[in-house]
Amino acid sequence: MGLAPSTAGAHNPPPPMLHIDTALRAQGIGNQFPSQAPATTVRLPDEWARTRGGLASPAWYRVQLPPLGSPGEDGLYALFVAHVCSNLEVYLNGERVHSGGRMSPPYTHNCNHPQLVPLPSVLLNREVNTVDLRVVGYPLAEVGSRQRAGALSGLVVGPQSELEARHAQLTALQVHAPQAVSATLLLMGGFMFVLGFINRRESHLAYFGALSVGWALVDSRLWLRQMPLGHSATEFLVCAMLGFITWAAVQFLLRYAGVRHRTVDIALPVQCALLAVSLVVAGPQRLYEVASLWYLVLALEVVAAALWHLQHQRHVRSVWVMGSLLSVAAVAGFTEFAAQWSGTRPLAAHVAQLVMPVVFVLVGLRLVQQHGRALHHAVQDKTLLEQRVREATAEIERNFRQMAELRVEQVTERERKRIAADLHDDLGAKLLTIVHTSDSERISTLAREALEEMRLSVRGLSGRPVRLADALGDWRAEVVSRLGQAGIEGEWEAPEDLPQTLSARAYVQTTRILREATSNVIKHSGASHCMVTAAITEGDLLFVVQDNGEGIGAEIDGRMDRGHGLASMKNRAKQLNGQCLVESGPGYGTVIRLTVPLESATQPS
Repeated sequence: MGLAPSTAGAHNPPPPMLHIDTALRAQGIGNQFPSQAPATTVRLPDEWARTRGGLASPAWYRVQLPPLGSPGEDGLYALFVAHVCSNLEVYLNGERVHSGGRMSPPYTHNCNHPQLVPLPSVLLNREVNTVDLRVVGYPLAEVGSRQRAGALSGLVVGPQSELEARHAQLTALQVHAPQAVSATLLLMGGFMFVLGFINRRESHLAYFGALSVGWALVDSRLWLRQMPLGHSATEFLVCAMLGFITWAAVQFLLRYAGVRHRTVDIALPVQCALLAVSLVVAGPQRLYEVASLWYLVLALEVVAAALWHLQHQRHVRSVWVMGSLLSVAAVAGFTEFAAQWSGTRPLAAHVAQLVMPVVFVLVGLRLVQQHGRALHHAVQDKTLLEQRVREATAEIERNFRQMAELRVEQVTERERKRIAADLHDDLGAKLLTIVHTSDSERISTLAREALEEMRLSVRGLSGRPVRLADALGDWRAEVVSRLGQAGIEGEWEAPEDLPQTLSARAYVQTTRILREATSNVIKHSGASHCMVTAAITEGDLLFVVQDNGEGIGAEIDGRMDRGHGLASMKNRAKQLNGQCLVESGPGYGTVIRLTVPLESATQPS
């Protein structure tokens, strides 16, 4: 029956290894080989799509084993089946010695699981032994891929110790490695989908995440033995999922190149719906025919999108990395496609099946690397922008002090107007452009804060006085709003309808002191409540900022003038001929008292 014993060496030969490439095949039900049914001699591997047409399960295979002799050190023989789809039972001399799982629909899915069947010594005869295999599976028309159609590979009988190593290697390649890569792809895809969904400006990450998750789910069909749904429903979902995978792949390639096409946005989901409808209309009996046509269409779409992506990005220096990964994926896809049409599963096909998700993992790692690099550049840009704002602010304040000391009102006024105009027309316009065009939310936020600081500086330079009542309203709105956004309950208490008018310089400096005090409460105090009180006492404008936070510890108390912006607050208060005092103790909160003489801060209304 096609037994090919192989030996190695004339002296002390190893136990025989029998390669079986022919068998008797018959069709019948029951738990015994249907001896009365017509039997046909077939060559192994036996692909049902070619030899049985649309005949249903089960199929019986019978092989006769010659005397086997001594099995070696472990004393056991075994039968190795590299590929059986979908499941099998093995009988030795009429006794069942192995069952791969469920033999009634839905069958256990063992298409990618090699089978190693020990042959008990007590059942082996000294002469001829009969091995019967009962195989169940699905006809080609009812599956979406040839690799899931009924089939039986060639058989190998030999010492169990030697066959265990072969079984372990094939199991690692076809089961364990795909499981590990699919798990990695699923976790990475989920992370990138969330990352891209949160940051809509990087939508290509969301599409790649969806592509990775979809591929991991489809790939799991190769190594999962039991499916929660019936065969027809599972095959329909797997085929329909390929439409969504193509949708995600095409959109990823377009969005990654920075292009969004409205026609493509509409056509891809419509195509997914048409694919599902066509599968439903065709029915389970014509699944393979319809699915094969769709496979060709979807593959051509992805190839076209990949070529367009490389063409569009040809001037980018790093395009060779993406080009190399896409080329490897194309070779793996072509190998898998050829295996689908030929019906054979060489080692290259198994490797190609594993290469595709590995390429996805590599692309995902590159995308994460690029995202991290973009964040790093954003931090650098923020630092540079902060430095430029500080330099501009320092320059403005330095010019302001120089002009105040010179007491040249006309020159001072003209210089103030020039600086304010330059800031508004040049730096202000650039900051506003950054706010509206930056892809980084952090840079946009920083530019918006810098723009507000610049406007405050411009207001100070303009020299326009501010009614004290209006200033208190502005301060109250800003302080309470910032505390509320930080989850701190804020209270404000101040007199109303005050007739005094603050000078522009006093308004700007007081605003900055209050901002710094509020920032300290938010960032360092750990408080849940903050009370701000404003009052006019003995000719002074008094502010008291009190929180119920952790207070300032003894180790920080000696460094108060060098940290948390306190030195800046005291310096600004001194410029207004006032003072800023800090009272605190561990566990008793912090009180900041700002006193500004009205004589130097106000001017006649």
